[in-house]
Amino acid sequence: MKPVTLKEILPLDQYEIMRPLLRPLFIAEKNRRRLGVGDHVTLLFENAQTVWYQIQEMVRTERISAENAIRHEIDTYNELLPRPGELSATMLIEYDDATERAAALRALVGIERHVWICLGDRREPARFDLRQMATDQVSSVQFVRFPLGGLEAGELVALARAGRVAIEIDHPRLSARAAVSASLASTLADDLAA
Repeated sequence: MKPVTLKEILPLDQYEIMRPLLRPLFIAEKNRRRLGVGDHVTLLFENAQTVWYQIQEMVRTERISAENAIRHEIDTYNELLPRPGELSATMLIEYDDATERAAALRALVGIERHVWICLGDRREPARFDLRQMATDQVSSVQFVRFPLGGLEAGELVALARAGRVAIEIDHPRLSARAAVSASLASTLADDLAA
């Protein structure tokens, strides 16, 4: 997938003008790419468009105008793009209550060894960005890659239509499974083909 480049980033003033039109489109795109896994985990599968939007929003929120600082945001967020033969997602660990969230983030240490993509009869372990891991608690936002083990885009869709693609979490403190729908698989297959 082609990474986002500096020339694709709109200047702040232009983005502010375009944002009311773009924001609903990107919210809809993110919703199309969202998968809830149990009550407390959401995956947002990333592509070049979602990464571009995240960069634009960071530039806007932080009021970044220096080219080197914008390049830093581009480099950071481009790391979220899936590589050939994989899917990538931002994983959000969500608890409404702050006290419950803090306890859960401490209890979920080691989650990087307990998230899987199920592809038919196979389970492939997710790969986490280990720079985000600590020994005393996990971050509520994780960047995760799902290797497809050579599975082609069309095969992914066919398996999903048969109800045979899922994301599974088997951590002792959090167990959940969510099927990847055929429509989500089709969206992700388009990313694989890009």
